[in-house]
Amino acid sequence: MNLPNKLTVCRVILIPFFVFFLLNDNIESSLYNPVFKWIALALFIIASLTDLLDGKIARKYNMVTDFGKFMDPLADKLLVCSAMIGLIELGRIPAWIVIIIIAREFIISGFRLIAADNGRVIAASYWGKFKTTFQMFMVICMIANLENVPFMPLVTQILMWIALVLTIVSLCDYLIKNKDVMSGDM
Repeated sequence: MNLPNKLTVCRVILIPFFVFFLLNDNIESSLYNPVFKWIALALFIIASLTDLLDGKIARKYNMVTDFGKFMDPLADKLLVCSAMIGLIELGRIPAWIVIIIIAREFIISGFRLIAADNGRVIAASYWGKFKTTFQMFMVICMIANLENVPFMPLVTQILMWIALVLTIVSLCDYLIKNKDVMSGDM
């Protein structure tokens, strides 16, 4: 297993620890500790940076693998979706937005599975990468929950709406570019 793939696997391994600290950033939690929010934020940022690094290393050193093409987007989905589901619990994001985002992820994953059955790997598109980037920044702002900092609630809301729009745009982009997957014309 090469370094980019190890970074991807590391990102997946960080998720349960991140979720533990995120969900205990709740005053009603019996384990509540105000430091947990910052630990969750640090773990999320570290995991997000592994996403940036694994792709750059894989492309720069010609270490792109089918495992990486498949697992990297899946690791991103697991990280971001876990974060957003936790943020619903904390009352920081509406459930309907998370449902739309997760539905898009299931649709794309289904497309990838069908394509893989036909010997084709569908890599992440630029729209998908922009979507993931904005979702990660949105999650960072929501975890930090800096309500008392001027303009931060507005910045967080703007990031949320941009992430939602990019989710829909990237879904349409995948559907249009890969319509042959569903028609069986691959």
